[in-house]
Amino acid sequence: MKNFKILLTLFILLCTFNVTAEAKNKKNTPDYRIEYLNLDWWEKYNDPVLTDYISTAFKNNQDLKIASLNVKQSEQAVKMAFAGQLPQVGFQGDVFRDFSSSTVKFGDVVIPDYKQSNFFLPLTMSYEVDIWGENYLKTKSVKKQHEIVKQNERASYIALTSAVASQYFNLVKFDKLIKDQEELVKIQTEIVRKEEIKYKNGLCPITELMDEKQLLTQAQEELNVYKDKREIVARALGVLTGLREKDLNSMARSNYEQLTLLSIPDAINAEVIQYRPDFVKAEEYIEKIGIDARVAKRDFLPKFILYGQAGFSAYNLGNIFGDHTFKSLLGFLPSIDLFTGGAKMARFRWTKLELEKAQQLYEKTILTSIQEVNDSLSSAKTREKNYKESVKRYNLENEKYALADKKFNIGAKSNLDLMKDSEKLLVADKDKVNSRINYLLSTIDVYKAIGGKDFTTINDNL
Repeated sequence: MKNFKILLTLFILLCTFNVTAEAKNKKNTPDYRIEYLNLDWWEKYNDPVLTDYISTAFKNNQDLKIASLNVKQSEQAVKMAFAGQLPQVGFQGDVFRDFSSSTVKFGDVVIPDYKQSNFFLPLTMSYEVDIWGENYLKTKSVKKQHEIVKQNERASYIALTSAVASQYFNLVKFDKLIKDQEELVKIQTEIVRKEEIKYKNGLCPITELMDEKQLLTQAQEELNVYKDKREIVARALGVLTGLREKDLNSMARSNYEQLTLLSIPDAINAEVIQYRPDFVKAEEYIEKIGIDARVAKRDFLPKFILYGQAGFSAYNLGNIFGDHTFKSLLGFLPSIDLFTGGAKMARFRWTKLELEKAQQLYEKTILTSIQEVNDSLSSAKTREKNYKESVKRYNLENEKYALADKKFNIGAKSNLDLMKDSEKLLVADKDKVNSRINYLLSTIDVYKAIGGKDFTTINDNL
């Protein structure tokens, strides 16, 4: 009796210590999700508004919250699996009234009809002795699944932050395009007005006036498209950041020229794919299925369960804790399944086939990852070249406009022709804006392809 009380006290203290230690560790552990945001990387674009949107998305985005809840659920699954390795202790009382109306014989001793109460209040313990390490492997498999879920969360953060940055860059782009397009509409409206004066004075045919009016309608249509796309992008950014109630005009953004252009490396080492969430998941999945195969194999072996009860038994509730009422038992139960209809063998073979699938998925992930890295890098280089060419074209157009302005000042060029040259300069500026933002977007694609790492220094870290 004394030994049982000592063991029960030690068991309760051990459980209390584990819970307290776990709570303390969680309190002192920094939030790993901040690392997933990778704000140091996004600050390289030199736009505090962008990093503010990403921080806001971290607080408000539902997809990130769902991913975090999935991780927390996975943590509980690990705890449930680990619980299978521990003894199970519970209370299962037995209280009943026995009405015996049949004759009971114990040899020559005859017990007549009787009525009596029975009170049995025991603690019940069972423990599967993990001789083959099967329960340990099951816990290890669940831990591998937990790592896979954490990689899913990291992938969500990479995708979300990249989407926020992309939508923000597009919003900045449409601000500038709309500004240029409004100026184009303004100039073309003035051109139409001057053409109408020329036509009334008989200085131009009606077709020339109609052509200019047609160009005005096209410019206005393009402006309407830009405004519509800006609203769509703003709403998308609002959903990503949880700021859906904000009006378009109240959404902060910087000037597109403020955004820093990052240099693209000439090449990226293929080993960079080791940082990608899908690559890590493929590795973890192979290890998980390998463990599951070992579990399925050991399921054929016998199991050994240690069980026992310790409590109080009496026929009178008032005497339940009296003398000679303590009752205990201890047993050892070996068991083995002799026939299960082939279920265990089918499970073992299924797991082996799943392991082969996991290996093929791993090989496919390697090839796909390398392709995506190379494709994103090639696209970024092309867009970088195109941006540089658009800058050259804009500079040439700017020089041409400066010459036209000089001609206008000396009377060698009409105001109407100068306005058309101004339109060409605005069109060149729009092309430069598009090329610049496309280049910025391509750097985000490279960032995603290498698993959310800084591609400007990635080769140095390999």
